[in-house]
Amino acid sequence: MDFTLSPEIEDYRRRIRSFVNDHVLPLESDPASYDDHENIREALLAEIRGRAKQQGLWAFQMPKSRGGQEVGVQGMAALYEEMNRSIFGPACFNSAAPDDGNMILLSKVGTEDQKERWLQPIIDGKVRSSFVMTEPHPGSGSDPAGMMLTRATRKGDKWVVKGRKWFITGAEGARHFILVARTSDDPRKGLTAFLYHADQPGWRIERRIPIMGPEEHGGHCEIEYDGLEIDDKDRLMDVGDGLKATQIRLGTARLTHCMRWLGLSKRAMEIAREYIRTREAFGGFLGDRESVQHAMGKIAMDIQVGRLLVMNAAWKLDQGDFARKEVSMAKVAVADTLHGAVDTAIQLNGARGYSKDTVLEWIYRYARQARLVDGASEVHKMVLSGFYACEGDDFWRWGL
Repeated sequence: MDFTLSPEIEDYRRRIRSFVNDHVLPLESDPASYDDHENIREALLAEIRGRAKQQGLWAFQMPKSRGGQEVGVQGMAALYEEMNRSIFGPACFNSAAPDDGNMILLSKVGTEDQKERWLQPIIDGKVRSSFVMTEPHPGSGSDPAGMMLTRATRKGDKWVVKGRKWFITGAEGARHFILVARTSDDPRKGLTAFLYHADQPGWRIERRIPIMGPEEHGGHCEIEYDGLEIDDKDRLMDVGDGLKATQIRLGTARLTHCMRWLGLSKRAMEIAREYIRTREAFGGFLGDRESVQHAMGKIAMDIQVGRLLVMNAAWKLDQGDFARKEVSMAKVAVADTLHGAVDTAIQLNGARGYSKDTVLEWIYRYARQARLVDGASEVHKMVLSGFYACEGDDFWRWGL
């Protein structure tokens, strides 16, 4: 496996880096750049997105025939990492969750009509989307197949949905929704995925759930379904394929989280490196102290380990493999790396790091969710244990 970037990807990477440096990073220090939930405000985001589109830096995960750049998962790994050197970066290039994962799923499994109606507006940046699966206790979390309670009942050529979901990312600002609901009690084929629009009656957002960290646009919402009717033509894949659709979406989506988190990890270290070079204490610079060097070296190594895990998983996905084992390894390792990187950077910056004079405290609060979203780290470790139990020494086999 050769992870050298192609000339095309390296050119994109350099252009993204310049764009982030020139147009995105400067916004972080201006309080007027932020909305009420600590993300880039909508009007400003629209302006930056327009510039990114003009420069051909848009929707890298999507086919060229639909206005994307079609760079493959390995290319995405290098470019998404570069985007998220800024806390605002991914949204500016239409590469932020949950739209990113939703676009990839719709592009892979949607009918041509569904792609035109539901996918293309997301690619164009005209609407946002949301993926609706997680439920409050005793409903589905990490075990949707066994625990999902929201039910879709067929009535003629329509499906009627009743139930409750929560922690639905982006729901308040979304227009297009992908909903997973129970359609039978079959343990493997009991779930089905559907598409619906925000204007359809029969559902409502109960609340935008307050969270510890800064939020994606549209927040994390609790939703009630009380008779939402969905046409059968807006069913995604076959009846009973809801779990399959979820797995297709989450495989790449989990890895794109890791790509972006590596960018945030590197940004935290950039801030720390700059500070320890110039901060004097007890007759010398902080960066000259052995304990500081140990801390910086450890995080630098962890970031590189994370990048290699991500690239290995990306390579397997590009080969058509599901890469479940590789994605789980990357998800656990990079989530820990992000927390370690920003924690180290705050410690080295002292009170400055804990204040809002840098973005470190923003990243720190955001980082805590990394060990929870798209499967808690404990669940991914269980997945890895299952692979090892089945494969033994083949767990570490070379190649596919």
